[in-house]
Amino acid sequence: MRYPRDLQGYGATTPAAVWPDSARIAVQFVVNYEEGGENCVLHGDSASEAFLSEIVGTQAWPGQRHWNMESIYEYGARAGFWRLLRLLTERQVPVTVYGVATALKRSPAQVDAMRKAGWEIASHGLKWVEHKGMDPDEERRQIAEAIRLHEIVTGERPRGWYTGRCSENTVDLVTEEGGFAYVSDSYADDLPYWHEHAGRHQLVIPYTLDANDMRFATVQGFNSGDQFFSYLKDTFDVLYAEGAAGAPKMMNIGLHCRLAGRPGRATALARFIDYVKSHDKVWIARRIDIAEHWASAHPFRPKKDSPSRLTADEFVARFGGVFEHSDWIARRAFAEELGPANDTAIGLHAALTAAFRTASEAKRLGVLNAHPDLAGKLAQAKRLTESSTSEQTSAGLDALTDAERARFTDLNSRYVKTFGFPFIIAVRGLAKNDILAAFERRIGNDRQTEFDTACREVERIALLRLADMLPG
Repeated sequence: MRYPRDLQGYGATTPAAVWPDSARIAVQFVVNYEEGGENCVLHGDSASEAFLSEIVGTQAWPGQRHWNMESIYEYGARAGFWRLLRLLTERQVPVTVYGVATALKRSPAQVDAMRKAGWEIASHGLKWVEHKGMDPDEERRQIAEAIRLHEIVTGERPRGWYTGRCSENTVDLVTEEGGFAYVSDSYADDLPYWHEHAGRHQLVIPYTLDANDMRFATVQGFNSGDQFFSYLKDTFDVLYAEGAAGAPKMMNIGLHCRLAGRPGRATALARFIDYVKSHDKVWIARRIDIAEHWASAHPFRPKKDSPSRLTADEFVARFGGVFEHSDWIARRAFAEELGPANDTAIGLHAALTAAFRTASEAKRLGVLNAHPDLAGKLAQAKRLTESSTSEQTSAGLDALTDAERARFTDLNSRYVKTFGFPFIIAVRGLAKNDILAAFERRIGNDRQTEFDTACREVERIALLRLADMLPG
C-alpha cells in the first residue's frame, strides 16, 4: 500500500522563505465573495443555504427559499463588502478575493470596485455549494465553467483557485486543469508547497480556518471582536517571532463580507491591521504575489527517486543492503504501507526496523550472523561490503597493531562461542579503545540481554547508513 497523505511535509527544518526585503512574515488577507452564489432555489438548487451565517446550526429547507438566510447573505453584498473595501483600501492592504463565479456575475459594482482597488480575484468555484461526493467528471465540468464565467465577468482568467467546500478530488482536478498559479484547498502548512498528480505539479498555498471570521458562525467560535483580534494578534506574534528566529512563515486571514463586514467585527479587523503595520519586516501581499515569489525562490523539484515511489526491484537494489546481507527486510518493508513520511532517513528506518522487529527470532539471528567479525578474517581478506569496510575503516580497525589484532581475535572467538553470533556495534564515531571497552563489558551479559543489544546496534547501523543515503 502506498499511503497518499503527506504527514512529513518540511519536517523539523522549514525552507528559508526569503520573503522580499527579508520580511519575517508574509501576511495575506482574503475576502471571500460568496453572496449570490450560495444554495438557493432561485439558483436552481434543491434547498436553501445552511452554512456560515448568523443562524448557527440552521438546517437547509428543501424546495423552499429561506428569507432570513437570503437576507443575511444580501447584507454581505449590500453593506459588508463596501465596509471591508473602505477599511482595507484606506489602510493600503493588498487583498485576494475568493470570488464565486455566479456571485461575481450578480455583483457587477462590487467586481468593478475590486478591480479598481487592484485586488486579485481568484476563483472560489462556480457556486458556493458542497462538493463532497461530487462525481469527478461533474466537478471537472464545473471547474471549467467557473473559469469561463470568471473570465467573462472580470475580463481575466483566474490564476488562483479555492473551492472551500471541496471534494477529495479537487486539488488533483485543479492540478490536472493546468492553468493555475496556485490552489488553496489545503490547511496543511504555514508555507506553500508543491503537489504532484498524474505527471503534473501544482503549487499549493494553504489557507486557514482558524484565523478566519467564519468562527463567528460556528459553535465555540468567536463571540466578540475582541476575541477575533486577540486570536489574530497571538497568531501573528508567534509567526513573527519564528521569522525573527530565522524561519519565516505565512499568515492567512480569512474574511467574509456578511461576517467581518458587520460593524462590531470590522473594528477588530481594523485594530489588527494597524497592529500588523506597527511592525517592520512584514510583507503584506496578495496570494498571487506569494505564488510568484515561491515558484521563483523554491521551484518544483520532482521526487521520483523518493523511496515510496520506487518499484520493488529499485527499492531492494537501493536499500537491500542497509541491513547487512538481508534484503528480505527491504522486501517486507516495501510490501507494507509506505508514504511520504518514509522518504527520509528516519522515516524509512522506521519502516525497515518494523520489518526487522516483527520477524521471528530465527530471522533476526540470521541478520546478526550476516554481520562480519570486527577486524576479522573477512576484513583482512578485503571481502567486507562497501558499507562495512567504510565503517570499520572510520574506527581505525584497518590499521591494528599485532597485539590489537590478537586481542580482537580472542574476543571475537569468546563472544561467538558464548552467544552464537558475532559482536555487533555501530562503530562510527568510536575509537578502537571505545570498541574494545564495549566488547569487554558486553561479553559478560546473559544471552537474551546481548541478543537484544545486538539487535539495537544493527538498527543503529542501519540508521547511520540511511543518513548517508537520504535527507533527515
